[in-house]
Amino acid sequence: MTDGPEHATERALEVAAAADPDVDLTGIDPAVGRELVPLVRPAPEPESDARRSDVDRWGRSEHFRALTRRAFDPIYKHWFRVEWEGFEHLPEDGGALLVANHAGAIPPDAPSIMHGIEKDLGRPVYGLAENLFRGMPVVGTLWSRSGGVAAHPDNAYRLLHDEQQLVLVFPEGTKATGKLFTERYQLHRFGRGGFVEIAMRAGVPVIPIAVVGAEEAMPVLFKSSTLAKLIGAPYAPITANMLLMGPLGLVGYFPAKFRLRVLPPVHFDVAPGQERYSRSRVMDESERIRVTVQEALYDMLRARRSVWFG
Repeated sequence: MTDGPEHATERALEVAAAADPDVDLTGIDPAVGRELVPLVRPAPEPESDARRSDVDRWGRSEHFRALTRRAFDPIYKHWFRVEWEGFEHLPEDGGALLVANHAGAIPPDAPSIMHGIEKDLGRPVYGLAENLFRGMPVVGTLWSRSGGVAAHPDNAYRLLHDEQQLVLVFPEGTKATGKLFTERYQLHRFGRGGFVEIAMRAGVPVIPIAVVGAEEAMPVLFKSSTLAKLIGAPYAPITANMLLMGPLGLVGYFPAKFRLRVLPPVHFDVAPGQERYSRSRVMDESERIRVTVQEALYDMLRARRSVWFG
């Protein structure tokens, strides 16, 4: 039996599909004898380099930072009522190491500095801190998402030199957050000057920041060595907030007025990228920066009329 036109058409479609998968089989006329026309497919789009997540290599998430800024903004504006001096000293581009005094059982100065710069300058700020936070469940992840980075020289160098970021560090370390209220605004030694050496190696300036108000926001009255051993912390503070507010005092701050003074950048007349720098020069520069911040604090305290109103 001779095949009909319809059977011939179906056979032609099968052969075409097997021979050339790119042929458009949807627009063929049922009439016998019409040639099949290859489908011209658009060139494949190049793969996007965009990350599926906005979490960068350091664990920082801009989406999470936006949420934290939104939550912290009322505290920044209406509780601490933060005021800046010398904000123009902060660079709009390029790397810089921000160095500030530190205080409070749960320090409010770091989030205040980071919030103000990100909000008004529009640049992300990475905060270097002890590895203690990274080991805490949930807290470690939230800390990283907020821009916290483990305080290691290699991390600081990559952020400052390779990525030209703003990096915040508190050279006093845990000695500052663990000091008693009777020692307020008395700066401890700025470590062994490691922050100066990193800035020299990365070829970036150090920008000192003096902070007034954090000492009174959560003052430490005394410390419990027994409790510190139980929880595995360097110190266990008992604050005035805990005594006056009860459980809320663990995280609740007093409404102290915050003033932040950004001092002129400190540049180092040395070649970047060297393996070693003069130890005496590093220590001298570190002490000079510490004294500069200390004098700024004394000047701000002399001008302050009230802890609560500035």
